[in-house]
This record gives sequence, structure tokens and C-alpha cells, in this order.
Amino acid sequence: MDKRIVDRREVSATEERHIVNNIYAVAPGVWRMKDVFVNVFIIESQQQPGYVLVDTGLKSSYAKIKNMIAEVMEPGGVPQAIVLTHGHFDHRGALQQLASEWRIPVYCHHMEVPYLTGKSSYPPPDPTVGGGMMASMAFVYPSGPIDVQEHLRELPENGNIPELPDWQWLHTPGHTPGHISLFRERDGVLIAGDAVVTTKQESVFSVMSQKRVLSGPPKYFTPDWGTAARSVRDLAALEPNVIASGHGSSMYGDEARKALHKMAREFWHMGMPERGRYVKEPALFNDEGPTYVPPKLPNYFWVKVLAVTVIAVAGYVIVKKVNEDSLKKKLGKLWKRRF
Repeated sequence: MDKRIVDRREVSATEERHIVNNIYAVAPGVWRMKDVFVNVFIIESQQQPGYVLVDTGLKSSYAKIKNMIAEVMEPGGVPQAIVLTHGHFDHRGALQQLASEWRIPVYCHHMEVPYLTGKSSYPPPDPTVGGGMMASMAFVYPSGPIDVQEHLRELPENGNIPELPDWQWLHTPGHTPGHISLFRERDGVLIAGDAVVTTKQESVFSVMSQKRVLSGPPKYFTPDWGTAARSVRDLAALEPNVIASGHGSSMYGDEARKALHKMAREFWHMGMPERGRYVKEPALFNDEGPTYVPPKLPNYFWVKVLAVTVIAVAGYVIVKKVNEDSLKKKLGKLWKRRF
């Protein structure tokens, strides 16, 4: 940890503040909204008028995003732009509806363009990584593209965000080839996207309880673990004061930095699964989409579920039969005693 970087920054926030309806103030000019299991952010520029929306959650997030804007900005307000950390289904869910209605630019990294212009699907999610029901159900998660080409703009290569002069974007690939994170140097606020997350996203219990623990990118949707590890190291080098991510509540101060540095040091043990489709070899990409996807691994999860179900049903039938036989014997004895 580089204390010199930390000491020269102002501390603008030390904890999240709940506002209303799953909306939280993260830091000055930064708000988070949780919808089911994913976060959406509003960032207001501290240097010029206006604000942007970061990610668009699920399809169900459309009305909730409108409500979020009404609560923290103005009723009926329209952001200057939408910035996507990446294009997975749970971060672009309401994008087509909002972009068509608002007619504003949608910014992304150039490596995400194929998945947002209808040209290519992401590599399939991997339900064999383990960790919980969210991972085991990954085979049902959409990986196909959408088409918002009319509104899409590539982010400038210099790291600037046109509508947010006090922020910069950083390329943090691994979870997707064009994944980005956003950073405000002045007070060290990091919106990590899914490069790291602050809950155990593979577990339904952790997702629902929002148990706070710094984790690597969601394992079931990450096709390049070597690149993901390098991205975590890059984020740790920023020494952020605040870590807000695509999943989970925000982390602050030394707790956030120590957890991020530990993840960077021990990524191969903490951040990635022991087994999975992309563990031994990654998917490969160019700017048109995947060029190679490793072969699918057998998934025995549902076989195990079926086996457990069969055993449970059989056990129930046996117990019920035993209880019925026992009851018949008892009734028989009572009948004999009476007569």
C-alpha cells in the first residue's frame, strides 16, 4: 500500500448513506441503486453542470432508474450520457428502452462494441465454477448481443469521459474484453464495475443479504482469468478510498484498500474458481468478438439435484409407509384390547 498516494487525497466519504428505495449516497456526486442483485450508478460532475448514468441494470430497472433520477436529481430528468462498464445482460438490461427514449450517447470501450451492435455474443457463462446457486443457474443467463448502434460511442483513448471531466476510465478486461472501471483521483472514488465486486456473487445467500466481502469478478461470467488478475492489480495500485462495484454495497478507507491489495496478491486462490471452463485456458477475442472458446465441461449439478430429490422422495415414501404400518399395528392392538 502506498501511503503517499492516500495521504495526498481528500477523504470525502467514509460510509454509504441510505436515501430511499434501495438508493444510497456513495460519495459527493455519486449515488448507487440496487435492483435485485445488480447496481446502477448516477455520477454528477463536480466541475460542470450535468450527470451521467453508469450501467442500466436489468430490464426491470427501467422504472426504477427513472425513480432514482427523480429522487437524487430532478423529476423527469435526463442524463447527458450513459456509460457502460460492460455489456452483460445485468448491466445493459434497460439500455435499449432508455437510449431510444432519451436519445443520448452511450459510451463503451471499443472491445465491447460487437456485443452492443448485434454482431457477436459473449462466450457462454460457466455453471461449473461452483460457489452457489447463482453460479449453478448460469446456463440460463443470456449472453447474446443487443443493438444500440445508433446511440453508441467509443470512449476516447486518452481515458477521458466527455461529460465527466473530473473522472477517468480505465480498461480493466478479464470479465469481458472491453470492461472498464471509473475513477475520480481527487478523493479516490472507484466504480469498479465487475472487475471486483463487494459480495460473493455466486451465492444466492450473499446476494440477497448483501454480505460485504471483496471478491473477484463473478466467476460464472468471466472467460479470461489471467487478464482479470492483472486488472485487479491495476485497481489496487490506485489506492482507492471508496470501492463501489456492480454487485454489493460500497467499501471505504483502509478496509477497502487492504481487501483489494489482498485480492491482488492472492487472486489465484481467492479470486478465481478451482475448476471451470475457462480456468485452464481463456476465451480469446478480437475487436469483432470471440475467436476461440474452450470446450464445454460436463455439469453434474442437476444430476446431483435429481439424485437428492429422488432420495428425498423415496425416503418420504418409506417413512410414510413405516408410520402407516406402525399406526395400523397400534390400532390393531387397541382393537384387540377393547374386544
